[in-house]
Amino acid sequence: MTLPRRRFLLLTAGIAALPTLASTVRAQPYPMRPITLVVPVAAGGGVDAVARILAGKMREALKQSVVVENRPGAGSMIGANFVAKAPPDGYTLLLMEPAAVLAKWLNKSVAYDVLRDFAPIALVASEPLVLFARSSLPVNDVKELVAYAKANPRTLSVGTAGVGSPHHLAAAWLNTAAKIEIMHVPYRGVAPALNDLLAGQIPLIWALPVSVMPFVEQGKVKALGVSTLHRFPAMAQVPTVAESVVPGFDIEFFFGIAAPAKVPPQVVERLSAAIREITELPDVRARMSALGTSVDFRNSDQFREQITKEYQKYGTIVRDAGIESN
Repeated sequence: MTLPRRRFLLLTAGIAALPTLASTVRAQPYPMRPITLVVPVAAGGGVDAVARILAGKMREALKQSVVVENRPGAGSMIGANFVAKAPPDGYTLLLMEPAAVLAKWLNKSVAYDVLRDFAPIALVASEPLVLFARSSLPVNDVKELVAYAKANPRTLSVGTAGVGSPHHLAAAWLNTAAKIEIMHVPYRGVAPALNDLLAGQIPLIWALPVSVMPFVEQGKVKALGVSTLHRFPAMAQVPTVAESVVPGFDIEFFFGIAAPAKVPPQVVERLSAAIREITELPDVRARMSALGTSVDFRNSDQFREQITKEYQKYGTIVRDAGIESN
């Protein structure tokens, strides 16, 4: 055989093998290397704690390292955009919470589209917001609060975790729906708002329950209403805003996992199945409960429906309340 012919045959054989090689690469089991779980807020706090619980259990379920990477800033947009623009291979994931959904309605420029640029993997957990009052305020539930606000216009204020937070939207929705005017006082997080509530500087705050419950037990603060449609099991005696004064009132702080859009379906299925198993573990449920959250698994399709519903609802609240984008 001549040398040119031998080279031709070798080249032909190599080309013929390319589809098989590509198929082999595609067929490699996922995951083959470490996964990064991006948390769009600073380390510490409830969102970060949920991420670290999940990452630890995902390592065990997937037999692969899962690294938590905090990318805070711009109301969670920096971390969310980083994941939206990452390669859609399943190795960069986002711990998604309401800020990613709210961004479009509160900012004039958002680099990602929450409905198009992510592949929802699974909803993991959720928790309500609670409207708390200082113990001296002469109301015991939201119905009494609305009556008091109408009888004493422009005398009440409510602290929240900041402009554009779910806490802010809860305050705005209650004002709009109940036709009252409780002044919004934004803080840099719930902790300083709670300090001012305890000091008597403000009469009300919207907050996640876990950080405030010790003061309820001490009689320094009282819980007036829960933001979700159903009562919170850990505070079953506290009525919901929906059952008291605003039918349909429903604001939920959720935690889910999402990947960049166009991630392979088999990766979504693998991750969703692993997360389902994780949320069924008794120690995970116990650790989530200690953070004030309830395990609430929903698969990829259900989580996508949740994101769409939340996106539309928040848009309506922002428009009705006249909240301007930054």
